[in-house]
Amino acid sequence: MPPLAGTAEAGGSLADFIWFRTGGAAEWLVRPRDMADLAQFLAALPPQMPVLPVGVGSNLIVRDGGVPGVVIRLPKAFAKVAVEPGNRIRAGGAAMGITVASAARDAGIAGLEFLRGIPGTVGGAVKMNAGAYGREAKDILVECTLVTREGVIEVWPLDRLRYSYRHSELPDGAVVVEALFEGAPGDPVVIGAEMDRIAAEREASQPLRSRTGGSTFKNPDGHKAWQLVDAAGCRGLRKGGAQVSEKHCNFLLNLGDATSADIEDLGDEVRARVKAQSGVDLQWEIARVGVRK
Repeated sequence: MPPLAGTAEAGGSLADFIWFRTGGAAEWLVRPRDMADLAQFLAALPPQMPVLPVGVGSNLIVRDGGVPGVVIRLPKAFAKVAVEPGNRIRAGGAAMGITVASAARDAGIAGLEFLRGIPGTVGGAVKMNAGAYGREAKDILVECTLVTREGVIEVWPLDRLRYSYRHSELPDGAVVVEALFEGAPGDPVVIGAEMDRIAAEREASQPLRSRTGGSTFKNPDGHKAWQLVDAAGCRGLRKGGAQVSEKHCNFLLNLGDATSADIEDLGDEVRARVKAQSGVDLQWEIARVGVRK
C-alpha cells in the first residue's frame, strides 16, 4: 500500500456497517485523513488495483467472497456541512442526507427537504442521482468535487455528470469528496413541516428498523416497481434468511441469518417472476459488488 496519513486495514469488515450486515471483507479498507491524503494515495496506487468508494452501504449488496482491491470509506472529517450565500449548502461526501436537509431548514433554504428521505451519504447521492418524493440530486446540485482514480482533484459542474435516472457519468474509482447544493429562500417552519411529513411517510411505508438495502429495483417507465413485485405474488417471498418485505415490496430484508447470496438470489427470483407475470424487466437499483463464493 502507498503511504497514507489515514488508515489502511487489510481484510477490513464491510458487514459491520453495510445496512444488510452481510458480505465478505474488503481486501483493503482505506480511510484517508483528508482530500490531499486521498489524492496522494490514489496517485501512488498501482493502476491495476480496483477502487470502490462506499458510504454507509444503504443501497449495497457486498457479496460473500469480499471485495478485491481497495474500498475507500470517507471518515467524519469529510462530513462537514456549511451554509454559503445564495441559498447554497456545501457538504462533504460523508455527510448524511438528513444532516444536509436539516442545515438547509435551519438556514431557511427550501428545496432540499427530500434529502431527509435518503438514508445515505452525499457522495452516494451524487454518484447515483439519488431521489425521493419527486426530486433528485440533479435538481439541487451545482457542482461536485471528486478525486479521480488517478489521484487528480477535479470540480465537475452539474452538466458534466450527465445525469439520468439513478445514474451519473462519474468515472469508475472516482471518490466524491464534496458537493455544492442550491435551493431557494423558504420559511424554516414550512421546510421543517415538509421534512416531518417525509419522515412520517417513510416510517409508515418502509421497513426502516430492519436490515435492508433501500429500494431494490428501479421504477420502470410507467410503473412502480413495488406494484409489479406485488402483482407477481412476491410479497413476503423468502430465500434462505432473506425475505421480500411485507410492508414494502421493493425492499429486501435480512431476517438475521441471510447471506448476501440469499439476498441477491431472492432479488433475481423476484425479477424472473415479474418478467413472467408482466413482461417487465426490472433493473437493480441496489449495487452488487465483490465476488460470489
